[in-house]
Amino acid sequence: MGYDMITILGPTASGKTSLAAALAARLKTEIISGDSRQVYRRMDLGTGKDLDDYRVGDYQVPFHLIDIVEPGYKYNVFEYQRDFLQAYQDMRERGLVPVLCGGTGMYLESVLKGYRLLPVPENPELRARLAGKSLEELTAMLATYKKLHNSTDVDTAKRAIRAIEIEEYYLTQDPEARAFPPIDSLIVGIDIDRETRRKKITCRLKERLAEGMADEVRRLLDEGICPEDLIYYGLEYKFLTLYVTGQMSYDEMFRSLETAIHQFAKRQMTWFRGMERRGFCIHWIDAALPMEVKVGKIMDLIQN
Repeated sequence: MGYDMITILGPTASGKTSLAAALAARLKTEIISGDSRQVYRRMDLGTGKDLDDYRVGDYQVPFHLIDIVEPGYKYNVFEYQRDFLQAYQDMRERGLVPVLCGGTGMYLESVLKGYRLLPVPENPELRARLAGKSLEELTAMLATYKKLHNSTDVDTAKRAIRAIEIEEYYLTQDPEARAFPPIDSLIVGIDIDRETRRKKITCRLKERLAEGMADEVRRLLDEGICPEDLIYYGLEYKFLTLYVTGQMSYDEMFRSLETAIHQFAKRQMTWFRGMERRGFCIHWIDAALPMEVKVGKIMDLIQN
């Protein structure tokens, strides 16, 4: 196979997980999740894990980066890159071509770009030293570290100081710590029309509420997880926490959550279109096609 990895992306409720699983079953390979909330244990209905989708016929598709941290923890993109790389390299060493599947654009792009970000701590001493400098002076200083490709690095003094802080931190780090293997990935996007997406989102929300999504939130709160920590995760956990704690009626919760998920799906598509503008080639496949046809189209892309 000419690719190191196959990436399946799409907005929420587009059917990307079932397609990724069908493809992985066809290739007898494994899936790496690219979802920022499915990393949390016992947060199942609210994150839409749909673990049943990973069984295709008699084949149980192995998956990675799901259920790896406890609720209440604030997992981030730096940790995702580290955990992704471990799973990716393990699969490649076993001769497998990983299938990366998810809808968190930042997580997907962070590994497809081929470089690793490092969490950079604040440097109070450096910030104090730069505090009195003008934007022009800060821009000139930043230019001594790297070539400035665009003005977004330096549109405000605050951003310029942070950019200098990052570059100064990198000077003290082992270059190997930032190394990330370039990955040649076929990228497939699930193209679902807006009205169908909206209907599926509403239908799925009703199903998950009926399956006990509010009870899931109650159990998490009973474990001792702070309401603020659940609200931090947004969407289902934000509005259901407000409902469960008596700050919102059921109808208010449903309407607000339904609207928020629709807006989220729209932002996901905006990010994916932005990826195309940033040079990523995404092959879009109609979500309405039968599963075997969609898998066949991806196999054609792989072989060609």
